[in-house]
Amino acid sequence: MTSSGLVFRCPACGGINRVAAERRDDRPVCGRCRGPLDLRATPVDVDDDALERLVRASPVPVLVDFHATWCGPCRMVAPVVADLAAERAGSLIVVKVDTDRHTRHAAQVGVRGVPTFAVYRGGALVAVEAGALPRPRLEALIGGAAPR
Repeated sequence: MTSSGLVFRCPACGGINRVAAERRDDRPVCGRCRGPLDLRATPVDVDDDALERLVRASPVPVLVDFHATWCGPCRMVAPVVADLAAERAGSLIVVKVDTDRHTRHAAQVGVRGVPTFAVYRGGALVAVEAGALPRPRLEALIGGAAPR
């Protein structure tokens, strides 16, 4: 959590929004597009350009799930990733990148297999690990950057 509240990515326009913890129940909307914010922080697919903007702008860590729609292990770990996103909503942003459709960041990160997880902090790539990671390993990858 930032000193000025919780942080959520708008699912409609991708804008970064701060929400005071005490205002979570007020049905906050995006300051840019006025669309409702997803306070469960459901991981959504983003393209390379959206990921680049998010990584640059996010005041909280960003966990990226590089995946493919045909990948069994990706589908297997998806509920774990969604649960982690919901539990850390406001202090961690979780997004997905389909490596068959969006290749630029996957190449920059060195993705050779899916799923691969990457963590960005302050605009910089700080961790990468491949495989269908169990929850404790995902939490360790994120580290202390996203307090519960």
